[in-house]
Amino acid sequence: MARVRVHQHVNPLSPFYRQAPNPLDIHEAFGDPSLPLFVDIGCARGRFLLKLADEDRSFNYLGVEIREPLVVEANRLAAEAGLANLHYSFCNAMLWLDRLLENVPEGMLAVAVIQFPDPWFKKKHEKRRMVNPQMVETLARHLRAGGLVVVRSDVDFLFDEMAEMFRSDERFTERELAAVPFSVKSEREKAVEDKGLPIYRTNFVRN
Repeated sequence: MARVRVHQHVNPLSPFYRQAPNPLDIHEAFGDPSLPLFVDIGCARGRFLLKLADEDRSFNYLGVEIREPLVVEANRLAAEAGLANLHYSFCNAMLWLDRLLENVPEGMLAVAVIQFPDPWFKKKHEKRRMVNPQMVETLARHLRAGGLVVVRSDVDFLFDEMAEMFRSDERFTERELAAVPFSVKSEREKAVEDKGLPIYRTNFVRN
C-alpha cells in the first residue's frame, strides 16, 4: 500500500490544530499499561518507533504527531505488526503535550525524544517551533527522576535554541552518554547521514 500523502509543514497555530486532544488512556492504548513509557514527540510517520517497539518490548511507546493522517497510518501499521506496546496520538505537542500526558501515572514517563523538528526558518514563524518553554515545563513535571530527554537536529541554530531551554531549567542536567540511547535510527537521521551532513545531539537527565 502506498504511503499516505500529507503536507510537509502545517501551521500549529491555526485554529484546527489548537483543538485539545483527549488525554492518553494507557489502559486502552497498551497491552501492558504497567510498562515504562517512551515518547517520541513529533514522530512523523512513526517508523522509528515501529522498529524500536519490535526490538525492545520492555517499554510502551507513544508517538505524538500533529498530522492526523500519519497517525492513522502509523496506528494501522502497529496493529498489523501486532505491537501492543505501541500507540500513536494526534496532538499538537507545542500546545497540548501536557494535556495528552495528564493521566499518565507519576513515575511512568521514562524517555522523551525530540528529533529533527521543523525549524521554521523565518523570523516571523519562529513562534511555530515545537519546542518551547511550555514543553520543557511539561517534561520536567512528567519525567521520572533519572528520566531521559534526547534532542537531535540537523539545524545548528535550532539545536542551540532547544538545548538552551533545557540547560536553563535546573531540573535537568546535560549528560553525554557512554552509548547511543537506542540502536534504531529515524528516517530523517538516516537521510541526513547519507548526505554526509552534521547532526547535533545532546541528552538531558531529569534530576
